[in-house]
Amino acid sequence: MKFRDALAAPGLGAIAEIKRRSPSAGELRGDADPALLAAEFADNGAAALSVLVDDRFGGSLDDLRAARAATELPLLGKGFFTEEADLAELKAAGADAALILLRDVDDTRARALLAEARRLGLDALVEAHDAEELERAIALEAEIVGVNARDLGSFAIDRRTQLELVAQVPRDRIVVAESGVHTRAQGAAAEVAGANAILVGTTLMRAPNPGAKLAELISRPLVKVCGLTREEDVEVAVDAGADLVGFILARETPRRAPRVLDVPDTVLSVAVFVEDVDETPADLVQLYERENGHRGKDAVLLRQGLEVARVVDLPWETEDPDHIARAASLDGRVMLAGGLSPDNVRAAIDAVHPWAVDASSSLESSPGIKDEAKVRAFVEAARC
Repeated sequence: MKFRDALAAPGLGAIAEIKRRSPSAGELRGDADPALLAAEFADNGAAALSVLVDDRFGGSLDDLRAARAATELPLLGKGFFTEEADLAELKAAGADAALILLRDVDDTRARALLAEARRLGLDALVEAHDAEELERAIALEAEIVGVNARDLGSFAIDRRTQLELVAQVPRDRIVVAESGVHTRAQGAAAEVAGANAILVGTTLMRAPNPGAKLAELISRPLVKVCGLTREEDVEVAVDAGADLVGFILARETPRRAPRVLDVPDTVLSVAVFVEDVDETPADLVQLYERENGHRGKDAVLLRQGLEVARVVDLPWETEDPDHIARAASLDGRVMLAGGLSPDNVRAAIDAVHPWAVDASSSLESSPGIKDEAKVRAFVEAARC
């Protein structure tokens, strides 16, 4: 399979990167065996692999050859390439794609490298770090655009700017969010911004079990704990492993939060509204229509006003015998909500295969007050 086609598959793909060290993080995994890691990543859901072939990262073309011998996954040769001969070496070593850093080449050189990559049958990942480089990548008609959250000068990570840039890439391109993904929620943030895939290296190389960490980052469903009103309950939800934390700001509920409370950047915050939306710092908005003075049965999940998922819920204080069937019939990202608890969430997941699951009242000791044991049990059941 071609590198581009692997990344274009439905859902969020992952490019797992093999490197022994990096200028920003220092020594990562000095004894890394590319062949063993390639097989491990293939077994744990990687869409493609990235192999550092530059000595500054402890890599070489031999690492690329070893990975090629161990897997049929598409391979990205990663380094600092400025000459056509560099691409020919990658192709000979087994690469399916090559990295082109716009920081290192002008447009004339970039066009020449893209032309040579096409001639060799290589895909090209054209990497941008800021708005100017992104404009160049788009003008160069790059089919695969990488947006790196890391400033290669200071090594600082700026995920917010990265997500803004990811959202600006035309939808007819393949978009890869590179660097700075340490949690499932951070990967999901890139996904709903428009990324087809994430490229993860340092996080995997630091993990005791790199394959298991990869599987964790791309696993679904996401888990949302909603109806939070207190800082201590936010802490419990985050510690339990929730990916999304919800704050209901609609007026007709005893679970109304005072505001969107502060959350760590390892999770996503969701502001829940009925009919009218106010400005908040939340990452996402869950918006219901108003029906008969209460929220409607279903909602949409929005990022900066654009729909990124559908929420299938129960009618207000009413049962719906078709609830699970409705959710299972939908394509795309579905968040399943309504009536979920530690006791039934696993069966619901098996029936619907949702992008996310959402619970609120079933996790309480009283309205708006979470029961820690129930929160932990819900997250654990959803992860099994």
